[in-house]
Amino acid sequence: MLQVAFIRQETALVKERLSLKNFSETGLVDEVLALDDRRKKIQLEFDTIQSKINAASKSIGQLMGKGLKEEAEKAKQDVTVLKQQTAGFDEQLAETEKKIHEILLRLPNLPSDKVPAGRSAADNIVVREGGNKPALPAGAVPHWDLIKKYDLIDFETGAKITGSGFPLYKGRGAKLQRALTQYFLDYNTNAGYMEYLPPFMVNEASAYGTGQLPDKEGQMYYMPADNFYLIPTSEVPVTNIYRDEILKEENLPVKMTAYSPCFRREAGSFGKDVRGLNRVHQFEKVEIVQLVHPAKSYAVLEEMVEHVEGLVKSLGLPYRILKLCGGDMGFASALTYDFEVFSAAQERWLEVSSVSNFEAFQANRARIRFKDVKGKNQLLHTLNGSSLALPRIVACLLENNQTETGIRLPEVLHSYFGAAEIK
Repeated sequence: MLQVAFIRQETALVKERLSLKNFSETGLVDEVLALDDRRKKIQLEFDTIQSKINAASKSIGQLMGKGLKEEAEKAKQDVTVLKQQTAGFDEQLAETEKKIHEILLRLPNLPSDKVPAGRSAADNIVVREGGNKPALPAGAVPHWDLIKKYDLIDFETGAKITGSGFPLYKGRGAKLQRALTQYFLDYNTNAGYMEYLPPFMVNEASAYGTGQLPDKEGQMYYMPADNFYLIPTSEVPVTNIYRDEILKEENLPVKMTAYSPCFRREAGSFGKDVRGLNRVHQFEKVEIVQLVHPAKSYAVLEEMVEHVEGLVKSLGLPYRILKLCGGDMGFASALTYDFEVFSAAQERWLEVSSVSNFEAFQANRARIRFKDVKGKNQLLHTLNGSSLALPRIVACLLENNQTETGIRLPEVLHSYFGAAEIK
């Protein structure tokens, strides 16, 4: 969440950066400043009257001490009148502050000056590519056909149980999910990330804390009876572990990783791009999250990109890393790198990870701070990345490694899966 003091000090910059993110409601900036002026005016009027009350109250005792009862009574009457004048000030102040807060929640994070201009995914910049695109055998088919051939996932029964987009993994398909999850977690914990298994539902405060609300309200599954949300990613509960807390500077960075199912309504998604595992409503993902000193967050971002890159490389998949343009960035992000792997049978790139620096945006919303060496409380910076999301990884592993007799698995998965090939 942006801070009013910064918006006032850098109004032109804020509008310019919001425009880079293709945010159309820049008029909210002026609105929040006007409300803040009103808040200050109300506070000044209240403080002025309160000062008069304090002075009059002090004089009452002095007058009584001098035996000037009539003057003291007059002063008491003045205090009563002044207190009547303050009636409603608290309500006006609270209402104005509420409106300011509501507008601030609607303003996205400002993109970093490292973010390129652009309106859509077509304007993203390819940072680098790696791996080799495979030469598939004659008769190669996309993953949705391979899934049926090797009896790995049952989409029809999943739809019967719940609905479209809720796959039922079975047999070797379920085992492959478990193998990938365990490998990803081991890879992250070996790099110093603490493993968590968080709740898969969060309350409203947690969803606001990481910026899912109000931005993605229509994309999350909501349970009104309890006012809980099914998580779209474990970033939400993991980051909120430290909501409303003050850390010590010497304990930074905090490195966390978690597995979770992820639930997304994906409203409006349709067509060939959502076939098979390309886009589903429930999927598994392993996430990494870091809480870091503000001065180190962009160095840490590059470290996290390298970490995810190493993981993708170990799977032997052709990949590319994109720096997202302003128009394709998420609500809370200041800078995002996307990882895409090449789906050989579909002949298209599929996103499997986003690695983002949120700077102080989430920390301000969730009130996550650290006490520096001088004893001053400061907002820290939060970062997160997918490490990795399973559905499209599975899709590419199946398609890119298909042979005439089976599906070869990357060597790193052999011990986790218990075999080198799905035959």
